[in-house]
Amino acid sequence: MPGSEWYYAQDNRQLGPVTIEALIDMIRQGHVRPSDLVWTENMPDWRPASSVPALMPAGQAAETATASVGVAGLAGANAFLNYVTPSGPVNVVYAGFWMRFAAWIIDLIILTVVDRILEVAVNFSGTVLLPRNYGIPWGSLWDFGGLESGVIFLRWLYYALMESSQIQGTVGKLALGIIVTDMQGQRIGFGRATGRYFGRYLSALTLMIGFMLAGWTQQKQALHDMLAGCLVIRRG
Repeated sequence: MPGSEWYYAQDNRQLGPVTIEALIDMIRQGHVRPSDLVWTENMPDWRPASSVPALMPAGQAAETATASVGVAGLAGANAFLNYVTPSGPVNVVYAGFWMRFAAWIIDLIILTVVDRILEVAVNFSGTVLLPRNYGIPWGSLWDFGGLESGVIFLRWLYYALMESSQIQGTVGKLALGIIVTDMQGQRIGFGRATGRYFGRYLSALTLMIGFMLAGWTQQKQALHDMLAGCLVIRRG
């Protein structure tokens, strides 16, 4: 059990994972109360911390669990608090920086090809359909005045639509066997996928450190993953 990942719940929120050593330390410091529910992979359901001998100091009465939460509260805790027993996320393998970088390279190649095709198509249509006296530079129609709006629009739809779809990932991610999920390992919606995409610009503005966080953080989250509440994990 030492070294395994633990989750704990406070204020109707599921938090973690943390190591058992970290959880014991939080209990000793009062950051996690004995009545707070905890869960790890070898437990069938959430239980108060005070009812788990491995977490409590010697001499702590395990029976305080029933007094703190109540039998009925324990029976219906998952449904009432809407906790998700993280059977997937606990055993998950997070996708690290280099795996995600390889997926990005594949996506970049695909998007570059599609971008060039659309750019030629849009600009060709402009040369045919728009009179010359309109004063519009045909070569910049796709980028809308040099702002690369067409590129941003294309990439936003590519990432947001594919990562919020049933396949949960772009072509590059699928090729590497990784997907995007929320913090409980569930599929994300289009709105969250949109927030995650535009959060990438913040990751870039930090001199790329926001992207490199995927190699340093416990759950391999980049800055935009943290902002959107997402994980990038190995499929299956």
